[in-house]
Amino acid sequence: MAIDNFEGIQQHEESIDIKALFFKFVRYWYLFALTVFVSIVVAFLFNKYTSPIYEVNTTVLVKDDKGALDPSAMLGGLSLSNTQQNIENEIGIITSFSLSYRAIRELDFEVSYYSDKGLINTEMYHTSPFEVVMDTSTPQAVGLRFLVEIIDKNKYTIQAEGEVVKKFNFSTTKYDDDKLENVKWNGTFNFGELVESDLGSFKIILTDNFNPEESLNNNYYFIFKDYLSLTQAFRGFNIDPINRDASILDIRLKYSNTKKAVNFLNMLTTVYLKRSLEKKNQIASNTIKFIDGQLSVIADTLRSAELNLQSFQSANEVMDLSFQAQQVFTYIEDLHKQKAELEVKSKYYHNLKNYIQKNSEDIDKLVAPSAMGIEDPVLNVLVGELISLYGQKSEVLLYSTEKNPSIISINTQIRSTQNAILGNIGNIIDNSDETLEDINNRINEFTQKASYLPITQRELINFQRQFDIADKIYTYLLQKRSEAQITMASNMPDNEIIDIARDDMTNQVFPKKSLNYVIALILGFLFPVVYILGKDYFNDSIIEKKDVENNTNFPIIGQLLHSSKDSQLVVLDSPKSSVSEAFRSLRTNMQYLVKGKEQITIMVTADMVSAGKTYVSINMASIYAQYGKKTVLLGFDLRKPKIYQDFGLSNNVGLTTYLINKASLDDIIQPSGKSEYLDIIMAGPVPPNPAELIASERNAELFRELREIYDYIIIDTPPVGLVTDAYLLMEHTDINIFLVRQSITNKKVFASIIKDIEDRGMKMAIVINDIKLTGGGYGYGYGYGYGYGYGYGYGYGYGYGYGYYTDDKPDKRKSFAKRLFNKI
Repeated sequence: MAIDNFEGIQQHEESIDIKALFFKFVRYWYLFALTVFVSIVVAFLFNKYTSPIYEVNTTVLVKDDKGALDPSAMLGGLSLSNTQQNIENEIGIITSFSLSYRAIRELDFEVSYYSDKGLINTEMYHTSPFEVVMDTSTPQAVGLRFLVEIIDKNKYTIQAEGEVVKKFNFSTTKYDDDKLENVKWNGTFNFGELVESDLGSFKIILTDNFNPEESLNNNYYFIFKDYLSLTQAFRGFNIDPINRDASILDIRLKYSNTKKAVNFLNMLTTVYLKRSLEKKNQIASNTIKFIDGQLSVIADTLRSAELNLQSFQSANEVMDLSFQAQQVFTYIEDLHKQKAELEVKSKYYHNLKNYIQKNSEDIDKLVAPSAMGIEDPVLNVLVGELISLYGQKSEVLLYSTEKNPSIISINTQIRSTQNAILGNIGNIIDNSDETLEDINNRINEFTQKASYLPITQRELINFQRQFDIADKIYTYLLQKRSEAQITMASNMPDNEIIDIARDDMTNQVFPKKSLNYVIALILGFLFPVVYILGKDYFNDSIIEKKDVENNTNFPIIGQLLHSSKDSQLVVLDSPKSSVSEAFRSLRTNMQYLVKGKEQITIMVTADMVSAGKTYVSINMASIYAQYGKKTVLLGFDLRKPKIYQDFGLSNNVGLTTYLINKASLDDIIQPSGKSEYLDIIMAGPVPPNPAELIASERNAELFRELREIYDYIIIDTPPVGLVTDAYLLMEHTDINIFLVRQSITNKKVFASIIKDIEDRGMKMAIVINDIKLTGGGYGYGYGYGYGYGYGYGYGYGYGYGYGYYTDDKPDKRKSFAKRLFNKI
């Protein structure tokens, strides 16, 4: 019944582990205060001395480029995937290296200026007090920091140091083959003076931002940056649709200088739209280039024909043709006009055929048939398909390779389309040649008729015909050129900028000051928690009652508070102290174990020295003596006797002299001098064979005689983990107490010894000694208002029982934990 009572109380205490954890943390309040303070200070310094990063954004609308009905739309719901694919392709174009590189080339990012303020270096974009004008034809040292100190408005000093320095030619956009090593250069120059050295050629001039009061007191530096490194630095932007079903792309860039980031994003989107417009104008531009090439040739022909006609008319004084000659000339003129158009188209056919046969992918040289007035519907469709396939291929190649199945499929379609175009062009060229041959025959026929005219009229017809042929061709080409220019001027980009990037609508994304303070606060609490729990986890000594319960099923029958007294005789010297009351509680609990037996023998042992065996034995004997029971304390630690020192008695005779038959029982019993009910039997001189003496029949006789005289026999033994003396004495005892000392007893040693005792079938009761109310912490409530053991109730310590014991005096240095609990 008593054991069940113990288990019930244990289960109750286990149910309040959260409180145990809380009070464990409260005992380290100073550690929490320190770490929180340090974390907040670190967060403050981090926020103050970290260069801020800002985020700017712009939005672009991506339109669906399929103007005609998409056959997949007829299948129901498949057009969305095509739109999504188009968006992914546009994202691939925007994030491409070439587009960012082109945007960088359009900006003035080649020189970066910084203000050196010690812990923080701030980039100055269009706010620097000076400007570096470099000689682009001379390679410049890139990535090297040039420190500039302004002496006055006329002079400055400059210095640079570096280990390995590359040089970049901004005019050719290539790195110089030579590298500079162990660079150390400095000098003093005038503003506007050309600075020439192995590091490059440039001059520095003051800007309108120069302020003598500020600029002369600050340190500055600038860095030349090549286009490749700039492109890599600014390609770190993110791009996503604003939502799942939208085709509006949100482009976000994080950078330390908002104006520079804004300019880059705006230039990026501008270049992106310009690229789209250039693609649309490519056919018209190619047409204009082709026509301009033809015009340069026909212009010379027209000029020559015009001069020849004028010269003939002046020499022969003939201004007009006769009526008959006019009819012949008109008919021949019509035939030559048809022939001129056919010849221009024939040149286009042969040009297109050569392009296809070379399998060229340079669509910059491809001219659409419709631009040349060729209305063949099949050829126009085939050329349009070929251009579209090349466009699809270039888009897919942005994020894949030639081995991609999509590229292989597109290449197959391109070859098929090229073969179809070649077959169609072959037929057209054959038909065109037949038509030209027919026209030439008819021209020859009418030219033969013209031979019957007067010679002057015939010659005039020839000159007039040559002029009109050149003029018709020239006029035809000019008409087609104008049409192409109109088409080019009317084209608009496929996509559209919705919102440009603005420097007044930026957000600081790093450091996030509020979040850093929250993180600092969390870490300030987390570090002590980790330290406290880690300390307990890696601590090999027994701290809490659970450490004992996890290693044995033996009952815990008592917990003894730490004694601050100088004397070992706490119960006898301070009978009203809380420590004395803990021993009374232990005495009560042991009565449950012996079930009302009047005479009992109690052995006290431990796994190691310094557990407090002698201290507990003395005070247990004292508490029974105060109870008015005849009690004797046996010092069976024959190897290291100590009890005689605490009572101030003699150790000349004792157990060893009795066990070797050199003294009688009356000779070895000594009054304690502290209580009339307490006697002491010392260990006596240290023997060479303690174990053999304890195992002797003489020792059994000793216990038989003592039971006839005393009600309670308390045995102080050596550590059970070191010698076997305690095991030999267990046959004479009723209660065996295994002493565990808080923060001293090793968990593994205790677990090993207690398991050995359990395996032997021996009985033990556990007593936890030296429980401290502050510091290490045993459980959660010991000394704070809920009691600390079994059988002696609640309220001992600084809670409900304050003032009950003689040693419960107010402590002005009382810990924060105690004050907190009193408030609670």
